[in-house]
Amino acid sequence: MGYATEQLEIITRGCDEILLESELEQKLKSGRSLRVKAGFDPTAPDLHLGHAVLLNKLRQLQDLGHSVLFLIGDFTGMIGDPTGKNVTRPPLTREQVTENARSYTDQVFRILDRHRTEVCFNSSWMDAQSAADIIRLAATHTVARMLERDDFGRRYRERRPIALHEFLYPLVQGYDSVALRADIELGGTDQKFNLLMGRELQKHFGQDPQCVLTMPLLEGLDGVAKMSKSLGNYVGIAEPPDEIFGKLMSISDSLMWRYYTLLSFRPVTEIRALQQAVANGRNPRDVKFELANELVSRFHGVEAGRSAGEAFTRRFREGATPEDLPLTVVPTPDGKVAVAHVMKITGLAPSTSDAMRLIQQGGVRLNGSRVETRDATLHAGEEGILQVGKRRFARIRIDLSK
Repeated sequence: MGYATEQLEIITRGCDEILLESELEQKLKSGRSLRVKAGFDPTAPDLHLGHAVLLNKLRQLQDLGHSVLFLIGDFTGMIGDPTGKNVTRPPLTREQVTENARSYTDQVFRILDRHRTEVCFNSSWMDAQSAADIIRLAATHTVARMLERDDFGRRYRERRPIALHEFLYPLVQGYDSVALRADIELGGTDQKFNLLMGRELQKHFGQDPQCVLTMPLLEGLDGVAKMSKSLGNYVGIAEPPDEIFGKLMSISDSLMWRYYTLLSFRPVTEIRALQQAVANGRNPRDVKFELANELVSRFHGVEAGRSAGEAFTRRFREGATPEDLPLTVVPTPDGKVAVAHVMKITGLAPSTSDAMRLIQQGGVRLNGSRVETRDATLHAGEEGILQVGKRRFARIRIDLSK
């Protein structure tokens, strides 16, 4: 097996699609260090495990000897990414973009190799573009081509407004690849249209077209919706080690394997061996523990991973939590249920209002992580230990009922 083929096996792991794989193989056979681009709009200051799926792949490419162009879309952030939106997304101010970008750069090197990463801002070249330059860029594509994008086409059919500046977003993202002379661009599956725009514009400007790698969108802790801070189903990579550990221990056994595939750096053979061990009777909680330790160690260091694991063990395996807790299955017809309601059902609180008061006072934990808000919810598939104070516990699982 040639070295290019070995690289290709590592690169394709966990990818949803590679366009075009034959072109990527030829680039790898050249033996040169490839320029790998990934763009991040600084729309929020925190990176979470959903972002880590992409960042992990970038790190793997760095470990193979390639250079990463970590592009912060400070210019495109002021347009507003319309991807997946049924309404026009409000643009950010320059001040918001600058502050969020600073937070990004503080966090990203928890995963990426600082010495093989070039942090870029697309305002560096886009601020220098004249109105005439933008018009010439817009002239490379038709409105009909733009309406091929799912979200634009859907909004057009539903007679929802599409602002003219939104058409500029994929064009500018594509032009970023021209400015950076990217060999490869990574993005989520929802970014495919924009990533292919980069290929087309590079051809238009006489460059070799980049290869496109799309990565799956990671489900949040509920195992249903895409991980998102706004949905509260996220794990932030800069969160305290104990919080990360506790949240990861709360995911369902089936979701654990999805996280292993997309987030772990273990070889595929090792993950398959773990799956076989669980099938043969090993407690999946122990395998989940290994995953939590790996991820906390990556973001905060090996010592933090060890300490978080020991703290979790003290709370839940050395008598802090009774081992013989009965399981309470909480049905929900719409896929989610309020934590306060679950507390009432399990007897941890006499009423939902009392439960909300306990949450507000900071006395309620789920798998060791404090429940932060009165209206916090659990989703179908979630399971774990609810705790009130030091001595009251309930083992719960949320099931979708028909």
